[in-house]
Amino acid sequence: MPEDYKEPAPYRKGEANPFESMMIRFDKACELYNLDEGLYNYLANPVKQVIVSIPVTMDNGKLEVFEGYRVIHDNILGPSKGGIRYAPDVDIEEVKALASWMSWKCAIANIPFGGAKGAVKCDPSKLSMRELELITRRYTVNLLEIFGPDSDIPAPDMNTNEQIMAWIMDTYSMHKKETVTGVVTGKPIIIGGSRGRREATGRGVMIATMASLKRENIDPSTTTCVVQGFGNVGSVSAQLLNEKGVKIIAISDISGGYHDPKGIDIKKAIEYCAKNKTLEGGNFGTPVTNDELLQLKCDILVPAAKEDQITGANADKIKAKLIVEGANGPISADADEIIWNNGIRVIPDILANSGGVIVSYLEWVQDRIGYFWDEDDVNSRLNRMMTEAFEQVYITAQKYNTTFRLGAYIHAIDKVSRVLKLRGIYG
Repeated sequence: MPEDYKEPAPYRKGEANPFESMMIRFDKACELYNLDEGLYNYLANPVKQVIVSIPVTMDNGKLEVFEGYRVIHDNILGPSKGGIRYAPDVDIEEVKALASWMSWKCAIANIPFGGAKGAVKCDPSKLSMRELELITRRYTVNLLEIFGPDSDIPAPDMNTNEQIMAWIMDTYSMHKKETVTGVVTGKPIIIGGSRGRREATGRGVMIATMASLKRENIDPSTTTCVVQGFGNVGSVSAQLLNEKGVKIIAISDISGGYHDPKGIDIKKAIEYCAKNKTLEGGNFGTPVTNDELLQLKCDILVPAAKEDQITGANADKIKAKLIVEGANGPISADADEIIWNNGIRVIPDILANSGGVIVSYLEWVQDRIGYFWDEDDVNSRLNRMMTEAFEQVYITAQKYNTTFRLGAYIHAIDKVSRVLKLRGIYG
């Protein structure tokens, strides 16, 4: 999978979850921006919702019918873009919420995509490769009129990977009677994938952090950093920040946290993890609990594990000066005001971890032109686009005298609503 940190838990009405937090923030941003009620109603509702049945003959000969979803939240800026997840507890409400999240992420990143999300209700851990392939191909066939390089472009998400994207691309191409590599992103490089994609989200976290330090005129070599989560995003973020001179004083994964005020050898930690699957037994410092790790005194905190790690219950104990959200929804909405009042800056998830969707866009561009850049070219473009996105969010937050998070939402709302006004409502 392109990212192996956990994504937000399924949306359930009445429960505290990252999607409710997102809507609380979205509503606040709309109020600050003074968005017209009609435009609010338009942006709060998806353009299209599709539910399909996926009949599959299982390995035991039994016929099973799975349920698949695709939600297009908006296609105002261009073709809709968003991942496909396979999970046993996914439902249409979760997919709707994730699709809207993608709309704002694409707008902030200044890429010509709207937001979408897809899912199949299944448990991949209990399926054979043959069963996974059949589910994927039938799901694709059922959505042939939705998918397309000019209409809706899927990508990997929770429990999906390069192989599943290759099956989608092949199935779509077979029905179109031509090879259409641009119909999905996150593909293997050999069939039109992009170099630099695996590291893109973690690299984006580093770029956003460096942009913030530069704005504050802070030398990276004088800063300390704590990274929660040592999967793809956390480990790449830690490595790249370390290469920029930032001292990583604590890291964690499912085995627990490890603190060394003198600095942790990140290269050694990554090599150890690759060999042993976790950090356990690696002697990377004093063992600490997850709560203790989050509350360590540091300049930069990168929560790159899972959602709702910082809430109203522990926000007052956070001692970092800057939080850069590598994961989706690591800070709940009830913690926002506490963090703001304590003078802690936050680079929100919809900006900080948008490196993945930016390089997905760059993959789509390369597929369309039939020419592929080397990794340095991809990283250079990612750096420029992430830095420009940060600057726009920074300026917007200053203009409205608000947080980076609400500044990001306002920037996205402003862009999408202005384009919608220019295009007009057809009918």
